[in-house]
Amino acid sequence: MTEEAANGNELRDKLREGVVDVLKTCYDPEIPVDIYELGLIYKIDVEDGGKVAVDMTLTSPACPVAGTLPPEVEAKISRLDGVSNVRVDLVWDPPWNPDRMSEAAKLKLGFL
Repeated sequence: MTEEAANGNELRDKLREGVVDVLKTCYDPEIPVDIYELGLIYKIDVEDGGKVAVDMTLTSPACPVAGTLPPEVEAKISRLDGVSNVRVDLVWDPPWNPDRMSEAAKLKLGFL
């Protein structure tokens, strides 16, 4: 691997960490756990040039924040240094279920 490629990978990894940190500041107002620990984030892609794509879901298609949470996620990620473009796609397959939650989220919500 060339030094340039290694530096590119390092920058993408650092940006991905920043995206995860931002996702941990986003909450469904009805659930006291952030969307990352809740398991609502299915994929984070960081490409060269600061392009970020996130696939996320909600706990239910009828979730009251369906219209506001994805734009909030997009706006917060777009404010990160190094991000040039953000795309947040709301996906329903596979359907979310409590098994997707982290151990910390399960503990906080009384699932353990």
